[in-house]
Amino acid sequence: MRAGLAGYWAAGLTAAALLWAGALVAAPLALEHGGAISTASAVLYEGAGRICHQRPERSFHLAGTPLPVCARCAGLYFAGAAGCLLAWSGRRREVAPPRRAGALILTAALPTVLTVAAEVAGLLHTSNVFRMITALPLGAAAGWVFVRSLRAESRETAPADAL
Repeated sequence: MRAGLAGYWAAGLTAAALLWAGALVAAPLALEHGGAISTASAVLYEGAGRICHQRPERSFHLAGTPLPVCARCAGLYFAGAAGCLLAWSGRRREVAPPRRAGALILTAALPTVLTVAAEVAGLLHTSNVFRMITALPLGAAAGWVFVRSLRAESRETAPADAL
């Protein structure tokens, strides 16, 4: 990657994660207002419906309206945004090697994978809060690994006089 470009990608990913998390909360409230903001909210719901089942009984509600994504997806996205922010703390060179980063993400995915499997098998019936909580580690780990890796890349490819 060209010098400095990875740093812009890291900043862009962080901004996008924060905007997406904010939009998920704002969308149900925007539907109440009508007009252009309501149309934008409807577009967001339509887009979110392509990546999430949007079952109302598995979603958190604001102002009596379900969020555009289910509780599990909300946990992934909110924690992902937090993980992106946390990746900006500390030195850029402190990043897990690719093997360890992959192991971190796989380990963080275990609560989500196990609860989904148990629910599908009919062994577990959980609440929305539980679904969200089990998704938090994966979202946070993914956000942190992606942004931290991009920041480390920008450090490695930056010209010596920019360090």
